[in-house]
Amino acid sequence: VAGVAAGLFGARFLGLRLMHTDRIDVPVYAFQTDLTGGDVLQGARRLVERARTNARTAGCGHVEIHEGLMEALPFPDASVDVVVSNAGIYEMVPFEELSVEQWRRMLQIHLDGAFYLSQPAFRAMRAQGYGRLVMVASQIGAFGQELTAHYGSAKGGIIGLTGALATEGAAHGIRANAILPIGQTRMMTGSLEDREPNPIVDALFTETTPERVVPMVTYLASRDCAVNKHFYSAAAGRFARVFVGLGAGWLADRDVTPTAEDIAEHLEEIDDLEGFTVPTNSQDEIIGLLKLLGIL
Repeated sequence: VAGVAAGLFGARFLGLRLMHTDRIDVPVYAFQTDLTGGDVLQGARRLVERARTNARTAGCGHVEIHEGLMEALPFPDASVDVVVSNAGIYEMVPFEELSVEQWRRMLQIHLDGAFYLSQPAFRAMRAQGYGRLVMVASQIGAFGQELTAHYGSAKGGIIGLTGALATEGAAHGIRANAILPIGQTRMMTGSLEDREPNPIVDALFTETTPERVVPMVTYLASRDCAVNKHFYSAAAGRFARVFVGLGAGWLADRDVTPTAEDIAEHLEEIDDLEGFTVPTNSQDEIIGLLKLLGIL
């Protein structure tokens, strides 16, 4: 579980699972960022102590994001059955003021971190014929939000990574899914410390506790998980599927090269969502196109 600082979804997930486990060895790791403050492993250690198990937490300090991350961790002989990739940071910056350093740092922590964590785990899962990958994306990455171009891009990348892992892993007993949570975490509230009092925002934070997101993470990490390449919004106890759909669209005359004027004329038909499908992979769209063209 990456991203286990106190108040984050990874730690709450770990804590709830340990509460219902008599005996388990659970390696727990956290990526280092300069926004978390203090030892980010302390939250996980406190949860382990409260769970009164013999679960293990990693090392005595931070685990930095780097190539070879998993190989450097001190449990080389353990099977890798579940990965929850939750490490991240958050900040709001106007796009015109966003620096290259801020852009790269956001992608490094979110997207590079997810890659460094999931690739060696994927190899182990493929070899053993089983695995569960739970990636933490964001509704900002799916739907967009002002002042978060770098954050939204990083989380959108995780949505793409999840789809690739799900497609590649399906034949090997690996299921990869993602949650798009809304919750009151230290990362989120810390970014809003200077805001004016707002009763609506305060009421939202009261409802969107991490514990009301955790059940979805727990299910997707379990052997009972029956879905692959699914994305779920999880907020305030409301769980809903998020998907990328494909409309029926407009097919131009095959004997004529379409023009921009044709696009403008048929834009309403192109934009129509009636009869959309949800491709399971890129090949689904190509097969559908081949059928539409009469090639298949």
